[in-house]
Amino acid sequence: MTTQATSLERTDPDRQAAYRATDRMLRSRLLQRLGGIRGRILVEDAFGLAELGSADTGGLPPIEVHVTVHRPDFYRQVALNGSVGAGESYMEGDWDCDDLVGLVQLLVRNRDLLDRMEGGVAALGGWLMRSWHAWRRNTRTGSRRNIAAHYDLGNDLFSLFLDRNLMYSSAVFAHPAESLEVAATRKLDRICQKLALRPTDHVVEIGTGWGGFALHAARHYGCRVTTTTISREQHALASQRVAAAGLSERINVLLEDYRDLDGRYDKLVSIEMVEAIGHQYLDTYLAKCASLLEDDGLALIQAITIEDHRYRQALASVDFIKRHIFPGSFIPSISALTGAMARSTDLRLLSMEDIGPSYALTLRAWRERFVQRLDEVRALGYDERFVRMWEFYLCYCEGGFLERSIGDAQLLLARPGNRRGEYLPDLHPVEPGWA
Repeated sequence: MTTQATSLERTDPDRQAAYRATDRMLRSRLLQRLGGIRGRILVEDAFGLAELGSADTGGLPPIEVHVTVHRPDFYRQVALNGSVGAGESYMEGDWDCDDLVGLVQLLVRNRDLLDRMEGGVAALGGWLMRSWHAWRRNTRTGSRRNIAAHYDLGNDLFSLFLDRNLMYSSAVFAHPAESLEVAATRKLDRICQKLALRPTDHVVEIGTGWGGFALHAARHYGCRVTTTTISREQHALASQRVAAAGLSERINVLLEDYRDLDGRYDKLVSIEMVEAIGHQYLDTYLAKCASLLEDDGLALIQAITIEDHRYRQALASVDFIKRHIFPGSFIPSISALTGAMARSTDLRLLSMEDIGPSYALTLRAWRERFVQRLDEVRALGYDERFVRMWEFYLCYCEGGFLERSIGDAQLLLARPGNRRGEYLPDLHPVEPGWA
């Protein structure tokens, strides 16, 4: 049963004066909507404590969160821009939550309610954001601009919270208590083993990152790697790391758009890069992957994925990630990937593994490391708004992976001439239990 109560002992007349009549109306409307949520949200503001939701969790573990609203701007932002407005309001310090990941989980579990919050006046804000997003199309020039907006924030920032390999993608955990270092290395080994990498192989990698995969593959499997990125910051550091490791003869780091690559390779790797290409270029991307492979070549593509039935809706909307973290991005569904593969390539799918649960643990580890080193983040020149934006971003993603509304798939693909698939090592899926 839905409940809503207000504690008069917690009211604050001085802060209430900041609320205009429209603010009070927007507050009342939002609390009314949240009152129907499955789960528990306590909303505390100048008017007291509202206890919202119900004990009905649909059989899922119960979640209760406490939201503290500091300023009425929160209610205005949600009304104008829905969930993106809530994130922007958090960046400004208008509200806090004792369990931000739990709040995201509750909203994912009540997505029908969340979808309704994007309507009304918020629909106008959504239209404006979609118009902005349309200008972020991933042409060659646009891609460089979009990638620079995130990956060129500064290598020193990313080094504060990533593992020693500087892998900015999901690790593979065997259990929740495992270290990020161990889980990140396991991910790299599983990719190399799925591809059956050998010293005679020449591998092409689309999306260098900071060189983590290329260094691991060349150092431990003896292969040659040609890897490309369009981030100048990543290219500079990856090149330095390769030289420092004494692997310059085995690893060639390029600063080129994937569309400009040529040649033929034995194996191809692309780890969570497809999300940056833009949905309009999915066929182009997969066709290029196939064209770079020898007739018997293998490819491993690791991709964040969305549920098939929500893919079209997601393409037509702009969420917090598209707006503030990865401009020009999209999340493909499995059917979108395989459909584009069928239309544009002769690749066949050998295996697929969802490592989404491990991504929740990876994000938790990144968030904990980020928070532990906030003094160093600030010392690099990042302000409080940036810190809160990144906190919201990491929690937003972690909650999505915990609720399995997004996944992370490793797709092993083969060209028609490949006959080695049945001889690949039998790697059993790793799905960590939850503490």
